[in-house]
Amino acid sequence: MTPATAGGPYKVPRQHDNWRSITLAVAMHAVLLMFLWIGVSWQNNDPVEVQAEIWDMKVQEAAPAAPTPEPAPEPEPEPEAVKPPPAPVVEAPPVPREDPEIALQRLKKKKLEEEKAEKLEQARLKKIEDDKLAKLEAKKKAEQKAKEEKAEQEAKEKALAEKDKKKAAAEKLAKEKAEKAAKDKAFAAEMSRITGAAAKGSTGTAAQSTGGRTDGGYAAAIKAKIKSNLVYGSDDDSLSATYVITQLPTGEVIGMRKTKSSGSTAYDSAIENAITKSSPLPKKKDGTVERELELVFKLKEMH
Repeated sequence: MTPATAGGPYKVPRQHDNWRSITLAVAMHAVLLMFLWIGVSWQNNDPVEVQAEIWDMKVQEAAPAAPTPEPAPEPEPEPEAVKPPPAPVVEAPPVPREDPEIALQRLKKKKLEEEKAEKLEQARLKKIEDDKLAKLEAKKKAEQKAKEEKAEQEAKEKALAEKDKKKAAAEKLAKEKAEKAAKDKAFAAEMSRITGAAAKGSTGTAAQSTGGRTDGGYAAAIKAKIKSNLVYGSDDDSLSATYVITQLPTGEVIGMRKTKSSGSTAYDSAIENAITKSSPLPKKKDGTVERELELVFKLKEMH
């Protein structure tokens, strides 16, 4: 640097190499702009004051101070979230006081409605119960009627069966009477024939054929045949039954009558079956028979 003239202002000496100075100044400004951009980008760093002096190595005079850069504007603070104001408290309007008479009337009305609803429900339940009882009663009546109809039908069938049974018994009795009458008629005819034949021959033979004392051998022969047809399995030898047998002259049995029971129904039935199976019965040696013959059947003699 050259000293200033006395009494005059300081003057910067003239630079001889302008291009070099311009280049250096541009570089310095570029660096300055870069720092400014970085500072604005960060926003949290304070701006850095940069000063540069230009020196001329030949003149060695101080360059004028660079103008002070204006500070970067601070970023505006973000607005805080605005909270909504609290809702105003609305007080409930005071409940008007109800008239006691109106309240009493309302309670009475409510009670009447409840009682009415209860009565309706009881009536509904009673109707359901009555319907069940009616159905049950109808079912019982139907079952009773069915039983009565069945009993009536069974009674009719039983009466009809009894009637048929009586009719069959009457028919059987009539048939038996007719058969007995026919047998009696045949017996009478046979007796007449025998009697007529005996009148021509000997009267003693006719007397033997119609009655008189029973021949022991004749009775034994009849009992022997009945014994062969007896079916009875008891060993009670005390049993004894007496029967009167009616037969035709041919020995055919046309009837029997029990005059003394043995006390055992089974033994009496066995004797009767044996007599029926033994028809016709044996005759006497002379070929005659006794129309009625009473025989005693002791079990100990029938073995």
